[in-house]
Amino acid sequence: MTRDEVKQRVGEAIERHADAIVAVGEAIRRHPELGFKESRTAALVEAKFRELGLAPRSGLALTGVRADVAGGAGPGPTFALLGELDALVVAGHPEADPSTGAVHACGHNAQIAGLVGAAIGLVTTKALDGLAGRVAFMAVPAEEGGDLEWRLNEVREGRLEFLGGKCELLRLGHLDDVDLAMMIHTTPRPEDGVACVPGSNNGRFGKTARFLGRAAHAGGAPHLGVNALYAAQIALTAINALRETFRDDDTIRVHPILTHGGSQVNVIPAEARLETYVRGRTLEGIRDANDKVDRALRAGALALGASVEIETLPGYLPLRTDPTMARAFRQNADGLFGAGACREAGHRTGSTDMGDLSQVIPVVHPYMGGARGAGHGADYEIVDPHLAYVMPARAMAAMVVDLLWDGAGGAREVIANARPAMTRQSYVEFQRSIRRREVYRGA
Repeated sequence: MTRDEVKQRVGEAIERHADAIVAVGEAIRRHPELGFKESRTAALVEAKFRELGLAPRSGLALTGVRADVAGGAGPGPTFALLGELDALVVAGHPEADPSTGAVHACGHNAQIAGLVGAAIGLVTTKALDGLAGRVAFMAVPAEEGGDLEWRLNEVREGRLEFLGGKCELLRLGHLDDVDLAMMIHTTPRPEDGVACVPGSNNGRFGKTARFLGRAAHAGGAPHLGVNALYAAQIALTAINALRETFRDDDTIRVHPILTHGGSQVNVIPAEARLETYVRGRTLEGIRDANDKVDRALRAGALALGASVEIETLPGYLPLRTDPTMARAFRQNADGLFGAGACREAGHRTGSTDMGDLSQVIPVVHPYMGGARGAGHGADYEIVDPHLAYVMPARAMAAMVVDLLWDGAGGAREVIANARPAMTRQSYVEFQRSIRRREVYRGA
């Protein structure tokens, strides 16, 4: 059987199971869970893997699930297919969970459906009997940020160190034997077409700022207080004033939110809290913008005579798309959708912890359509289940066949041409070097 015949056979099997694959995506959509808390979603993935006769490991970085299948044509690289388990909080979304606010407004439910679908196609056809190396099917936790106070408490309790799922999986060694990886993200953007490949993505640092002033009667004796909320407001204004100092080429994004502004209206706020990301195309650009944001935070404290506790947290590193894997994906996407269907997406200013993995091993992180509305918006929805849930399964399975065919020659070419920026150990050391806490007293 030729490689193309194997891919066709796997694709036909996925189509025969299309209803079951869509059902996985829809079941997850109806029960969204926040990062590192995706117990129900993880249990569903584990059950689907067991139905295929696999032996998944669960509880990886709290909720991750991994099932490996060895190729029957000899040793070779390990190729990981990834899907993300978590939802996020989007106020006003009609499907948001009433107790947690969680909703699948980024399409991670489609990622898991595609992951399960790829496993169905490859396993039920015994396609791996003719491939070398190994496939790791991995459902990974907590790509989305947020829920910060809970996550930081998990860090204090020793259950987490890094705040993203793939970051924790790297730290804990669950990706040590993976040589290359991919995932497919759903996109609602018409300009992306049915499929596209980005060249790169922004990375980011996380930041919190806690302004501390002095409480006083807001009506009777405001002059005796130090207004922490006003200090935070001045810091926000200073951050906005900095925006024209950011270089366009660095694609800096700073978007703070006020998470606490006072306890009672007739009390001068003695505490105010901000959270923000500092995003950029390069680590140098992120560091420069981060230093400027720190100055703005200090300026707010200085103006009011307050103090500010600034904590900088390791976030996600910039995504580097592997060109060899990108070429293989474009060929497969064009085979599925027609010549020229796969578009180039250039640089994207969002961030993903797939970027962290890309600093250590070669990865590709394409997008496929099937959704509409704004990503992370209250109008986001899956409108083409076959495109969103089933076609990513076919594309990822086809990539496995291509890269692990003929002694895994394609995967070996990817690895030979890749130039990772970091080792796994240097990655962990770098992330640990980012975290710092500063107390600045403006009085």
